[in-house]
Amino acid sequence: MQALLTIAGYDPSSGAGITADLMVFAAHGLFGTSCITALTVQSTMGVKSIHPIEAKILRASLDCLDEDLPPVGIKIGMLGSAGAVEEVADYLTRIRVRHPRIPVVLDPVLRSSSGRELLSVEGVTVMKSRLLPLVDWVTPNLSELNLLSGHLTEGREEVYAATQILLREHPAVTVLATGGHLDPPDDLLVTPQSEAVWLPGKRVETMSTHGTGCALSSALLCCLVRGESPRVAAETAKNYVAEALRAAVPIGHGDGPMNHLWPLGTIQRR
Repeated sequence: MQALLTIAGYDPSSGAGITADLMVFAAHGLFGTSCITALTVQSTMGVKSIHPIEAKILRASLDCLDEDLPPVGIKIGMLGSAGAVEEVADYLTRIRVRHPRIPVVLDPVLRSSSGRELLSVEGVTVMKSRLLPLVDWVTPNLSELNLLSGHLTEGREEVYAATQILLREHPAVTVLATGGHLDPPDDLLVTPQSEAVWLPGKRVETMSTHGTGCALSSALLCCLVRGESPRVAAETAKNYVAEALRAAVPIGHGDGPMNHLWPLGTIQRR
């Protein structure tokens, strides 16, 4: 069985991060391996603290996995430190020599939904200069798109303009800008060929919204590995997240997790 790799932080409440990514992979019938970039102390109520993993441990983990279980696709989530961004960029540089066609999806987790900074200004700078040129897809929300492009993203026209700035700087990347804060919550897909299409969305009324970005990027990777076209993959991933929101079971006292495993029917609604 071929493996997908997630490189991300550890969320002990399992709404986002490594554990959520692995559930999404499983829900799509795929095996997942993982490399943890940072430990977090958090729950559905928010992030209390972040503890990055040493860069040398990241390198050892990635190399160890690559020797035994080389991935056919890679999802990158929260990195937590500039050192981790550098290490992941080095890893991608090494594997691109041997496996240039592996799809790599970056979910640029820069702040938590509660507003806590998850990557320093230095880390964002390294992400823009070293990591973005090595990935195939980037899936920012509007806040992240703002930080990566330096352009305000308050409405549809601004979102489109911000993606164009990002593409001018990184012409080989496909951008899926998630519009969860727009009304309606449409996502914008822009390809390196400057083809742009809005993917319509419908707001799901629920408190179980933790980890939507993680789930979308992981589901997108699954679809790409299966050979789906960019638009079909983006639409399928968006539909997966919408159903995960609808099927969510209320858990915790804050923004609870979605039902990542809804395709398997393993979690029943109350």
